Amino acid sequence: QVQLVESGGGLVQAGGSLRLSCTTSGSIFSIYTMSWYRQAAGKQRELVATITSGGSTNYADSVKGRFTISRDNAKNTVYLQMNSLKPEDTAVYYCSAVISLRDSESRYKYWGQGTQVTVSS
Repeated sequence: QVQLVESGGGLVQAGGSLRLSCTTSGSIFSIYTMSWYRQAAGKQRELVATITSGGSTNYADSVKGRFTISRDNAKNTVYLQMNSLKPEDTAVYYCSAVISLRDSESRYKYWGQGTQVTVSS
């Protein structure tokens, strides 16, 4: 059983910063790509940032230059540092990870429960 738990969300004023964390646990053999998604009210879920096991990153154009994704493989944790926040960043943020379990060679994408980020103007 694999669990992903996000933390660090909250209410912040425009221009402020937040750091989200997501820690994975369970019977994990290996963690591959880790990602952050977000879903604003009434909108579809969108990909925000990804990071591979080797540290390569990708960002949505809307957050490039403001957000930084990183990971600590020893802690099975992925982070999203969010700076210069804008009201349009308001959303529920979800982490995901492609993981292989110790009892299987198959890779499967797991999701966290989400954490609310609200940016006020």
